[in-house]
Amino acid sequence: MSFLQAELPELMLMIGAIILMMVAAIAGRRSTAAVSWISVLLLIVATGLLFGPPSHAGPVFGGLITDDLFAAFGKAIIFPAAAVAIIAAHGWFERGTEHAAEYPVLILFSAVGMGVMVSATNLMTLYVGLELLSLASYVLASYRRMDDRSAEAGLKYFVLGALASGILLYGISLLYGFTGTMTYPGLAAAFTRDGAHSLGLLFGLVFLLSGIAFKVSAVPFHMWTPDVYEGAPTPVTLFFSTAPKAAAILLGVRVCVGGLGPATEAWRQIIIFAALASIFLGAVAAWGQTNIKRLLAYSSINNVGFALVGLAAGGAAGASSVLFYVAVYVVMTLGAFLCVLWMRDENGEPVETLASLSGLSQTRPAFAAALAIFMFSLAGIPPMFGFWPKLVVFNAAIHAHLVPLAVAGILGTVIGAYYYLKVVKIMYLDEPAAPYARPRQPVQGLLIFATALFVSPIGYLLIQPISNFADRAAGSLF
Repeated sequence: MSFLQAELPELMLMIGAIILMMVAAIAGRRSTAAVSWISVLLLIVATGLLFGPPSHAGPVFGGLITDDLFAAFGKAIIFPAAAVAIIAAHGWFERGTEHAAEYPVLILFSAVGMGVMVSATNLMTLYVGLELLSLASYVLASYRRMDDRSAEAGLKYFVLGALASGILLYGISLLYGFTGTMTYPGLAAAFTRDGAHSLGLLFGLVFLLSGIAFKVSAVPFHMWTPDVYEGAPTPVTLFFSTAPKAAAILLGVRVCVGGLGPATEAWRQIIIFAALASIFLGAVAAWGQTNIKRLLAYSSINNVGFALVGLAAGGAAGASSVLFYVAVYVVMTLGAFLCVLWMRDENGEPVETLASLSGLSQTRPAFAAALAIFMFSLAGIPPMFGFWPKLVVFNAAIHAHLVPLAVAGILGTVIGAYYYLKVVKIMYLDEPAAPYARPRQPVQGLLIFATALFVSPIGYLLIQPISNFADRAAGSLF
């Protein structure tokens, strides 16, 4: 029964999602609250199963997926982030009567897809998990059907996502055609045997990484991110910027380090280009933004670049640094978007402009302090905890003799700090704008407090536990 134990969280979420979908179809909007909280409970239980008696069965289902610490680390990030996305939707959708039971069900299906993505050791399983996530994401992006921005975001995401899926499948077909296998160990053996001598393998590698780069919104496949983040409902944007992004980055780590390890010199060049382009475009393009969701979209592109610096380092140390970075990044971004969810005018309508934050320290001092903590942490300014993961990925790059990459990354950090500090300046130095409405969701307030505490200097107490878990998880790839 080890194969069932290995995938018990995903099986539980899938069965629960199907049952809740039937409940939603029969009971309609009356079931929204119940379905939402049951979905949150399922995700919490699924996370708890990861820390239960370990099975670590290794490859299961004929080598299609694997049960290892790397997968457990990824799911321990993904499932709680998905639960927060469900909780965050309550206060946001209430006034528009748009919040239906389909929302948490779609999140559950997405969570199953993400769980498969980080566990996959076969290219076809990778694609199935990715598409399960993507199909649910297209619907979530256009969830507000009567809102033009949401419909536009869903359409753009669908069209560009379909193109990326085609690119990914083409890369998979090339790799299968030239190796005769879709398993990661088989690909590693083929690259060990043929390596750079096979032009077909190299083309397959390029197309495969291009498809994955779209999912992590790395430059030059980032073009969808600002528009989709701005147009999608804010709880959906919170979800897109955390759990799916973490799953896609960890998927890339497993593919590159686990399946394409012998071709490190080939894919490292691609990763270095994507890392530097993402860091600098994300740092510069956000300077003139007036919408905070678009600003955080470019922030996510910028942060993906830093994660790719760790991936470029390769090996167990590089993989461990990416795991550490993703864990802290997800918490920082959750906190920042939870603050955006609370931005409402006196009529209760969502507000997204930076100008509305003017003088916030005078009208909502606690709220301004929390948002400032997230901005400083995203910028990587000590003593905030967000400084440490950047230090970890730069250290991994230096140990891999990629000193110019680390230096360029540090320069990108300095350039990107401008727009984070700009937000803090608006809140603390500008004249107060119209005050926000008083928050109505104490649960979201508790989540903001918890995430702010995590990314504050208190978070340094967690460096050793997270580092040890990340090291063991990265080691399980080899």
